[in-house]
Amino acid sequence: MILTTTPEVQGKTITRYQGIVFGEVIVGTNFLKDFKAGFTNFFGGRSKAYESDLIRARADALKELEERAAVTGANAVVGVDIKYEAIGQKSATMLMVTASGTAVTLN
Repeated sequence: MILTTTPEVQGKTITRYQGIVFGEVIVGTNFLKDFKAGFTNFFGGRSKAYESDLIRARADALKELEERAAVTGANAVVGVDIKYEAIGQKSATMLMVTASGTAVTLN
């Protein structure tokens, strides 16, 4: 399955639009990660724990997007857009990653 942020695929023709598809993932953080991230925030630097969670969540959202597109009979998703959001309060933060795009059939 082709996933692309562009509205078309070079050298291919879109023969059918299957509709908009989404992949959503919400990842909960835990106290230990929040505690360690607090030090990173204070002293500066990168939070490897949050980065790995974010990378995994993005990959999962794209995988879910691909699976939902396949159910429609599509062989590609064009115009893919990925959004990131923090949900919750200081004591209970969750990371949300949403991927969306248009499922299409290419010829």
